[in-house]
Amino acid sequence: MQTQQQPLESVNPSSLQANLALEGTNPTNLPKLPPASEPEWQRISRQILAFFGQLPEYLSSFFKDYSQALITLSLIFAAIVTVKVTLAVLNAINDLPLLPPIFELIGIAYTTWFTFRYLIKAANRQELAQQFQFFKKEIVGE
Repeated sequence: MQTQQQPLESVNPSSLQANLALEGTNPTNLPKLPPASEPEWQRISRQILAFFGQLPEYLSSFFKDYSQALITLSLIFAAIVTVKVTLAVLNAINDLPLLPPIFELIGIAYTTWFTFRYLIKAANRQELAQQFQFFKKEIVGE
């Protein structure tokens, strides 16, 4: 079983172009890509440098457009972080042996003092209400 090798036929490039082109089109008038004048890495680096050159303008317009939303998100994030830190500090204090009972005694003593000072007599309750009104005016500005 011998295989016979057939001689290769030469291909005429103009006939190949005519066969590959769509019917009704002239292959000589087809648009061609411009020659590569610069390497690919230079083109990419030029685009990257142009992007970083425009980055401050992009960021300033972004912050100008979305300032209210960014402030809201920042406040929510700050509140979450504050709550987490507060809980961590309270857990750390709670792990110390004598501090929780001492703080409980301090809380009970202050609550007792506040009750006897402001809540038992009607005149003292009116004084407390006036202090609340004063603080409300200072905070709200009325």
